[in-house]
Amino acid sequence: MLSVPVVVALLVFVVISKGVYVLKEYERGVIFRFGRLHETKEPGLRIVIPFVDQLVKVDQRVVTMDVPTQDIITRDNISIKVNAVLYFRVMEPSKALVQVENYLFATSQFAQTTLRSVCGEAELDDLLAKRDALNQRIQDVVDKHTDPWGVKVTAVEIKHIDLPQEMQRAMAKQAEAERERRAKIIQADGEFQASAKLTDAAEVMSRQSIALQLRYLETLRDIASEKNSTILFPVPIDILEAFRASLKKSGE
Repeated sequence: MLSVPVVVALLVFVVISKGVYVLKEYERGVIFRFGRLHETKEPGLRIVIPFVDQLVKVDQRVVTMDVPTQDIITRDNISIKVNAVLYFRVMEPSKALVQVENYLFATSQFAQTTLRSVCGEAELDDLLAKRDALNQRIQDVVDKHTDPWGVKVTAVEIKHIDLPQEMQRAMAKQAEAERERRAKIIQADGEFQASAKLTDAAEVMSRQSIALQLRYLETLRDIASEKNSTILFPVPIDILEAFRASLKKSGE
């Protein structure tokens, strides 16, 4: 049989183990006295009344929760799969324990339903192009409903949008058609600018006949330099008239 000192020592050990807690910096201790909410303890060495008080530790670090993939039908009747990630933390430990049975599970379930609801109200183009706005809307909705639980949602990020194969092919064709449209517009704009410059050049040459003749001779020189050949061409009367006028002017 155990001696009295040993029994006393065991009783003292049990009492100490039930009444002494060490709370880490990121933890808070919620004390229930006879089942009723009593107070919240800060980090450090905390002593409670054994068998009277119950201390429950609550982690206040940011929780990163993965929102499972949800099957969604967008407003334009396209079936997609969307998943996201949720960031939140407990701001009021007493509410997180008293107001909801399991705040982690409850927050996860509400995030899933909100993700389906918000994405289902948007069109596919908005899901792809306005993801930041959707993230903010989901965060606002979830944070509003988790606030009574003492939980603060800090961010929501849509991670991946899985499109059907036929929709991926259709979007690829659309992107290709858009690139071709832009290329044709750029080409047409270049031709328009070139034609405008040619029109300006033609107007200048029409006012200066000698400029047109010189351009004609320069073109012939370029042709002759590319291939070793002899080119015979009739000399336009206008060229001779231009030279004759130039010689007559110099003789005067």
